[in-house]
Amino acid sequence: MSIELFAYLCVADTAQALHFYATAFGAVERFRLVEPSGRIGHAEMSLGTQTLMLCDPFPEADITPPPQPGRAGVTLHLHVEDADAVVAQALAAGAQLQRAVSDSFYGERGGAVIDPFGHRWLIGHSIEEVSPAEMQRRYTALFD
Repeated sequence: MSIELFAYLCVADTAQALHFYATAFGAVERFRLVEPSGRIGHAEMSLGTQTLMLCDPFPEADITPPPQPGRAGVTLHLHVEDADAVVAQALAAGAQLQRAVSDSFYGERGGAVIDPFGHRWLIGHSIEEVSPAEMQRRYTALFD
């Protein structure tokens, strides 16, 4: 059985989002389907080996973007080679810093940004391999 998972985001302005994700994360637009009115019904981008799907709002089908600007509607984890550089790139493209880049107990260096369309991106890279048992030990120690 073969299964693939694709992130599909509804954003307030897909054309702007396509530009933002290209600038912030190096995503490459594959195609977009545009209604005569200009509304984008579907767009796809390559993000490394993954596919990101986007669309404009379709309130008549209850497909809407996050309701509150600056409040994440969904969280995506972007695993990169250099989290510091990608977070800086996203901020320069217009993202809002939610959490500064730092080293974490689970063996990753990363930070978090909110994109201009209300979605949270955790951006990180591995700094060490940590077993689940060691990760649990470190997690528990945070509460001591």
